[in-house]
Formats: sequence, C-alpha cells, structure tokens
Amino acid sequence: MTGSLFKGNFWTSDILSTIGYDSIIQHLNNGRKNCKEFEDFLKERASIEERYGKDLLSLARKKPCGQSETNTLKRALEVFKQQVDNVAQSHIHLAQTLREEARKMEEFREKQKLLQKKTELIMDAAHKQKSLQFKKTMDAKKNYEQKCRDKDEAEQAVHRSANVANPKQQEKLFVKLATSKTAVEDSDKVYMLHINTLDKVRNEWQSEHIKACEVPGSARAGLSPSTFIELLEGKLEMWTVFETQECERINFFRNALWLHMNQLSQQCVTSDEMYEKVRKSLEMCSIEKDIEYFVNHRRTGQTPPAPIMYENFYCPQKNAAPPGKATGPNSARRGPLPNPKSLPDDPDYSLLDNNYSLIYQ
Repeated sequence: MTGSLFKGNFWTSDILSTIGYDSIIQHLNNGRKNCKEFEDFLKERASIEERYGKDLLSLARKKPCGQSETNTLKRALEVFKQQVDNVAQSHIHLAQTLREEARKMEEFREKQKLLQKKTELIMDAAHKQKSLQFKKTMDAKKNYEQKCRDKDEAEQAVHRSANVANPKQQEKLFVKLATSKTAVEDSDKVYMLHINTLDKVRNEWQSEHIKACEVPGSARAGLSPSTFIELLEGKLEMWTVFETQECERINFFRNALWLHMNQLSQQCVTSDEMYEKVRKSLEMCSIEKDIEYFVNHRRTGQTPPAPIMYENFYCPQKNAAPPGKATGPNSARRGPLPNPKSLPDDPDYSLLDNNYSLIYQ
C-alpha cells in the first residue's frame, strides 16, 4: 500500500539531489520521535498512577474510618475500605500495565530504528558512490573536451604553417597533431567508460531507493427537619431523640458513602467519556489518508533522473540541457509539516443517570 506511493513520488530530475529521500527520512524520524513522546507519556502516567495507588492504599489501610461502628454499618464500612483498597490496587496494576506498554513501544521504536539505520547505510553508500561516479564522469568529460580543443588547435597550427614553416617545424606540428588525436581517442574511451559506469551506479541507486521506499445533609447536624421540630416542641424523650439522631446519622453516613461511591463512579464515567472520544477519533484515523496527506504535501516529483547521455564534442545538441545534469548543491530539507485541520467533535458519549436516590430508614 505505502510502497507504491513512496517510491513513485519522491524523485527529482537532479541526479545529485537527495531531497526526496531526505523528505522520507525526516518523516520517519518524526514518527519515531512521536513514538518516544508517547512512550515517555506512558511512563510518566504510570508514575502518577503508582503514586496515587500507593497513597490510596496507605489511606485505606492506615487511616481510621468509623472503627467503633458495629453491626451492619460496620460491615458496610469494611466493604467500603476493602473496595478502596481494591481501587488502589487497580491503579498500581494500571501503572504496571502502562510501563509494560511503554516497554513494548520502546522495543518497537528501537526495532524500527535499527531497520531504518541498515537501510540508511545502504542508501548513504549508494548516494556516495553515485556522487563520486558523477564527479569522475564530469571530470572525464572535461578532459575529453579539452583534448578535442587541443587537437583542433594542432590542426589549425598545421594549416597555418603549411607555406611558411620549414620541414622540421612542420614535422613537429604533425607529431603534435597525431599525439592530440590519440589523446582524443583515449579520453573519448575513458569518457564513455565513465558514462556507462555512472548509468550502472544510477540504476543501482534507483533500485535501492525503490527498495527503501517499499521496506516501512441536614443543616442541623443530621437531624431531619421534622425530628428537630418535635425535639423543640418536647414531643420526644431524650432517649428517643438519641435513637432517632443515631438512625439519621447512620443514614446520613451511609448516604454519604453512597454519594462518595457515586462521585467516584461518575469520575470513572467522565474519564471513560474522554477515552471514548479518543477511541472515536482513532476510529476516524485512516492510515491511507495519513500517507496520502504526507505524500501530497511533501512530494518532490514523479520522474526519476534521466541517464547522463554521451555528448560528442563535434555534434552538440542545440538548445538542450543534458538530462540529469546537476543544477546545484542539494536543496535544504523542507520545514515541518503543516498541522492537519481539526475534525468536528464526535457525538457525546452517553452519560450515566446522575439521579442517585438516598436511602432513609
């Protein structure tokens, strides 16, 4: 899927340019950097969860909470403390899970790093060989052209001295002409050899480039209003008031615990709503669209450099620049990718009913 897009959209007409390859490497490095950032996020979140879990565990096991209660409320408090202990343990377990996920991310990132490094070494060698051979070819071409100019000058010297030079001088000119012709022939062969070698190196580099692209309460202290009024009116005896007060205290305490559990549950629901938004956004994440977005914004061309053609000194092509000619030093790497546009908000995750009834006995 990704290979065909990568290998077909990161070429340049300049045989010396590596801008397309550099664009891909930068994108891959940014991807591994993002993995490292997420890995660090998981590790930090694990530390937070572990600290919270240990603090909560210490609270549940060491802090008194209604220790003199008896009977059913005592059992309810024991369940409460045990569940707080369980919640603390779950956070500690979550920390371990997050660290394990961070370790997996690190292993994945390092594996990709090693694979990319191997490919980079091969490509760097191919780039170096291509550039070196191109230089040798251009030097051979310059030498060939100079030998042609030397031969032309020798021929002109022979013609100019045909009627004025003595036989000895003419002989020297003929020897020089013959030597220059031999030098032209030799430089022509060297030039052609380097052209053929460069074309072979270019094909090898192009093949490696393709492989690299495909490889990737109550206000009255617990008393109800009716009980408070009856107490003021003297309708209740003191023992009755105490019993009622204790009943209401137990009821209030139990309701407070119930409400606290509802608050913690609601917090879990709230967190799940946030995580659901992440899940929904991940459902909308498309590998194909991300790859196409990168290609569309970072593509450098669809045509690989043409072969370096042989140019006869005496039959130059008019008004035609040699294909694949280097146009200058390697272009600088491009800047960072533009931020993609935000997607519309997803529908809200369904909320739990917030109306919790208070039990009164």
